[in-house]
Amino acid sequence: MNIKIGEKIKLLRKQKNISQEVLAQYLGVSFQSVSKWENEATMPDITLVPAIASFFGVSTDELFDFNLMEIEQKVDLICKEAYQYRDSDPAKSEAILREGLKKFPGNDILLNNLLYTMRSPERAAEVITLCKSLAESTKLDDVKYDALRILAETYHEQGEQELTRITLEKIPEIYFTVLELQAKLLSGKEQLRAANAQLGISLDSASEMAELLASHCESLKDTAKANEYHSIATSALECAKLLNSIMS
Repeated sequence: MNIKIGEKIKLLRKQKNISQEVLAQYLGVSFQSVSKWENEATMPDITLVPAIASFFGVSTDELFDFNLMEIEQKVDLICKEAYQYRDSDPAKSEAILREGLKKFPGNDILLNNLLYTMRSPERAAEVITLCKSLAESTKLDDVKYDALRILAETYHEQGEQELTRITLEKIPEIYFTVLELQAKLLSGKEQLRAANAQLGISLDSASEMAELLASHCESLKDTAKANEYHSIATSALECAKLLNSIMS
């Protein structure tokens, strides 16, 4: 695929009557960099593509003049292939996604999946940069809030509790899920699938929250209450195992 992103940037910039210097300042790069992009001497770093699209008010796919339906299908296949190795071989999963990004630079879905392969302390700065860029530029709510979640988790791991709090405040409180509504409002196999999936998520969440509460009680030397929460966590896990056996 012959990508002419430089020509597109130049066209959009002139349509907005914006100088290379203004665009460069917004992106935090030199105007020489912008000039090289427009002359097709180099391409923007993938982490800058969402910000470029946001600046011009277009999607990343529009920036590259891609057929959206064709992209969605191909991106889905790339993500499915990468997902197979996400836990067992993150480096391989990342390589698959980066190869996909060569074909579809700046694609929000690929970048969102890429974040899951980069979750290591030594790459925190890279993760933070990509999360911020995605959260600010994507038009997809699920990508935006997933990026904010990962950003908050990364800040927490870095001991930046104030930044963690500020980031979490950008995520809206949601009191229901699509799966929950599907289980309540649909019927037949669709209802069964949604109810099973939501139940599994709820049991996992219940176990995790109970363990967090148990840890808090232990820090307060309240052993009795901590044991009660541990019991709740264990029960939730046992129910989750039972659910898996029923579904298998």
